[in-house]
Amino acid sequence: MSMKDRFRGRDFLTLMDYTPVEINYMLDVATQLKLKRMIKEPHDYLSGRTIAMIFEKNSTRTRFSFQAGIAHLGAQSFYATPDTMQLARGEPIKDTARILDRYCDALVIRTYGQEIVEEYAEYMKNPVINALTDLVHPCQALADLLTIKEHKGKLKGLKLAFIGDPWNVCHSLMVSSSLVGIDCYVALPKGWAPNPKIIKFATEHASIGKTQMVVTEDLDEALKEADIVYANTFHSMGHKDIEARKIAFAKYQINDETIKLAKPNCIFMHCLPGYRGEEMTDSVIEGPHSVVWDEGENRMHTEKAVLALTVA
Repeated sequence: MSMKDRFRGRDFLTLMDYTPVEINYMLDVATQLKLKRMIKEPHDYLSGRTIAMIFEKNSTRTRFSFQAGIAHLGAQSFYATPDTMQLARGEPIKDTARILDRYCDALVIRTYGQEIVEEYAEYMKNPVINALTDLVHPCQALADLLTIKEHKGKLKGLKLAFIGDPWNVCHSLMVSSSLVGIDCYVALPKGWAPNPKIIKFATEHASIGKTQMVVTEDLDEALKEADIVYANTFHSMGHKDIEARKIAFAKYQINDETIKLAKPNCIFMHCLPGYRGEEMTDSVIEGPHSVVWDEGENRMHTEKAVLALTVA
């Protein structure tokens, strides 16, 4: 089976479903598509295709990057929220999924439970693309890997320090790091931890690749000699214990002093939206280490790669 045949018609629900070779192939395709966009070379590989988009959560980067990318590929996107659909009156997902499957060539969905995207995938023949759940954010992780590769020239052998909410972005970074050979250190206050399923997967695969997968309360340990410093909000969408999180994570801020613990040529990343003055200072996100705008742009290129490869 050719590499392209591995992807055609395949769901993109979590990077745990993909091999290191397949992940690197997606990054190569994203790089090619980014170049075509840069030199204004047409790449409407999905001309005549239709892509459904169901977003249950608010979105800036994910929505616009997907809609722009779909247009670049020559396809048509249809955006909806569940409250504007018959889902709002209780229509089962399996009914909605089978109808959308007759109209559209793929579904991009941003929702809460991972089980929701899995149910759509169960009842659709066409690919389902996970644009974020509470468990994972595979599109963000691909964009992160592309950004790291662009700025560091490689992936394997680097050290990434993640500081912030152990939520979907953290989970996908742990998974992707374990698969491509990045040492991943997650710094968290006592009482918070990533999902056990994610820890198990990432630890096992890091061991196979002889890389480090460390969850620690020690910020200094995580940041020491880090090539990548990745901050994320202390409270994600849907969390109600916001004030408790702010207090618990307060000592984990990335600022002009803490970033000095990393390598002098480290890059600073953040999936955005961010809270300046909480998980990071304005001087860091606007400073010389910051690559967050490249990271944001790369969402579009990697999402285009996923769509170009999976949509039949």
